[in-house]
Amino acid sequence: MSENSVEHFLSELAIQRRASPHTVDAYRRDLARLTQLAAGADPATLKTPQLRRGLMQLHAQELAPRSIARTLSAWRSYYASLARRGAIELNPAAGLRPPKRAKTLPKALGIDQVAALLDRPAGNPDNDPLQVRDAAMFELFYSSGLRLSELVSLDWPGGLDQESGEVTVTGKRQKTRKVPVGDKALTALAAWLALRPQFEKDEQPALFLGRNGTRLTPRQVQGRLAQWAQRQGLGMHVHPHMLRHSFASHVLQSSGDLRAVQEMLGHASIAATQIYTHLDFQHLAKTYDSAHPRARRK
Repeated sequence: MSENSVEHFLSELAIQRRASPHTVDAYRRDLARLTQLAAGADPATLKTPQLRRGLMQLHAQELAPRSIARTLSAWRSYYASLARRGAIELNPAAGLRPPKRAKTLPKALGIDQVAALLDRPAGNPDNDPLQVRDAAMFELFYSSGLRLSELVSLDWPGGLDQESGEVTVTGKRQKTRKVPVGDKALTALAAWLALRPQFEKDEQPALFLGRNGTRLTPRQVQGRLAQWAQRQGLGMHVHPHMLRHSFASHVLQSSGDLRAVQEMLGHASIAATQIYTHLDFQHLAKTYDSAHPRARRK
């Protein structure tokens, strides 16, 4: 039953819950730890004390607290699936808690840093049309707070509506949302779309094409952004998610509308968006320290 029950659960994730292949692979790795803990027995027969020992073993192996928490979450989901099907009475992982981990805030660029990154072209766009493409990608990242996977999956014509100034993307769990696109991003996109036909091959629908006419991969976009930031003299490594974090932080600073930011980011829970309130507080605290006459230390 053990292998079949695990495979049944993974199939349920992929088909009924529409989890991405990346998510299914992550669950498969975490459940492999459970199968190893069972040592040939059926994982469905494991009890809470055995699972607790398994978590302690992972901690002793110096597995990161985040990874242990993710593993425990996968175990809980697996046993919850068994309980729903009546294979077990109670979820033995329900009462277990992962080790506490230090809260880390997402890294966001300051508004001046974003301006330094995007306000002037990196290189000579007249001699390299791919620089025009890169400018459009990075402007869209920051303008709309897209995930990297959402950006590379955009098609043309497709999700981008230049007239309404909106982009429609499909995010996690196949949820579709519309996000506004700012004027600077629309201008950069129009410049790229004028050049895009010279790269298009075999009716490739991707909005952002590589030199060989194929859809860009996430790794290619990461590399281009890192090179762009280096040429701009930012003095730090910049990855695509930093532009998404910067979008969220800056919109929240300006509007204070947490619900609107949640909707634009495509977060299923407001809790995922609330971390940006900490970034906002950091910004306010720095402003207070520099501006308030009673805040300055002698």
